[in-house]
Amino acid sequence: ALGGRRETFAGLAGMGDLIVTCTSMNSRNYRAGILIGQGGPVPEAIAKIGAVVEGYYAVDAARALAQKVGVEMPITEAAYEVLYQGRDPKEAILTLMRREKRHEIEETWG
Repeated sequence: ALGGRRETFAGLAGMGDLIVTCTSMNSRNYRAGILIGQGGPVPEAIAKIGAVVEGYYAVDAARALAQKVGVEMPITEAAYEVLYQGRDPKEAILTLMRREKRHEIEETWG
């Protein structure tokens, strides 16, 4: 919607960073996510990491931008609800998994 290129995401700066962020115990986002997923309060989980958890702030910014340009981002929306509105993480995941199936690449995306 804003002119990003698929090639940018497919490289190390995109996909590589995403994989490490989602799978490595060296990732502050991953460790905070584990604590939140186990039912810990968000502020406590972030404090326990002892450093900036970038994903916490990125979710807020990404959601605001998606709303501004009219892009549906259900995972980002669910993460926002968990982090900022107290939604139960397990319930948010179940809701996402129950969404109607559709093709991964929509006509409106590049």
